[in-house]
Amino acid sequence: MTKQTRAFLLILAMSILYPSLLIAQHTRKEYIQKYTDVAIREMKRTGIPASITMAQALLESDNGNSKLARRAKNHFGIKCGGSWEGKTFHQDDDARHECFRKYKTVNESFCDHSDFLKKDRYANLFKLSATDYKGWARGLKKAGYATNPKYPSLLIKIIEANNLHELDKGNRKTDITQKPKNNINNAKPKAQNNEEPEFVLSGKHHQVKLNNRVKYIVVKSGDSFCSINKEFDLMAWQLPKYNELHSDAELSEGQVIYLQPKRRKAEVGFDFHKVKQDETMYEISQKYAVKIKKLYEINLMPFDTQPEPGTKLNLRKKRK
Repeated sequence: MTKQTRAFLLILAMSILYPSLLIAQHTRKEYIQKYTDVAIREMKRTGIPASITMAQALLESDNGNSKLARRAKNHFGIKCGGSWEGKTFHQDDDARHECFRKYKTVNESFCDHSDFLKKDRYANLFKLSATDYKGWARGLKKAGYATNPKYPSLLIKIIEANNLHELDKGNRKTDITQKPKNNINNAKPKAQNNEEPEFVLSGKHHQVKLNNRVKYIVVKSGDSFCSINKEFDLMAWQLPKYNELHSDAELSEGQVIYLQPKRRKAEVGFDFHKVKQDETMYEISQKYAVKIKKLYEINLMPFDTQPEPGTKLNLRKKRK
């Protein structure tokens, strides 16, 4: 037997016994660059921080290199469960021959992961800030997503080592894995503040108007939070928060929806408002683009009470 034949048989045997050795392995950086847009898209659709989605995917799929990820395109280790009606993939895990969900594409895996976390058992997570990745990591473990007691610290370590928290701001073009050089001439970073991240408005179906220096649109028939989010590239939590509405609120034609946070007081020149019959504090808040909490504070009114018709409400200065 020649050396060439022996080499060929050795390679053939290895390909049968250890096929993963002949498949190129993804690096962590390659995985992040490949699926950043998917993680951000899911964040905007459901409110789950992109940093959490990405860190879970990296950890559960071994950067996309696990057998489950390669053969079933399951990047989050989600098992079949009683409600699953799709294709399945079996492999040993906590028990022998366990059933895992199998997807047609990796995108389906990301989408199903987001929907999976919308179950009631994870409801408390959505009360957290969209940038509180540490709270999400600990909450996932507490809700029973993983049995490993170190699961939260593993996720947090991945997020911080790869600057994944930048994804939660919607930063998709920046190379988030590139760490700054340690150069004494580098300017110190500016202190973080509580301002919302800037975004570019490019409405295709709505005219963007301005009230009290706050951008808004008027709802058209068929509009929803989801459709407006998609049009203006907003995250799922933003419109309900800016307009002080529940996330499942139905929109009505002609309704004003703000695309930015309302302000603490009305525009110069609008000092007072005379309350009309059946007019609510929320309607007045929307009319002048002033946060409803601030309206109550300015007028020394108990929260959730409504003003009497004819009442003169202050819009800028606190009532004496």
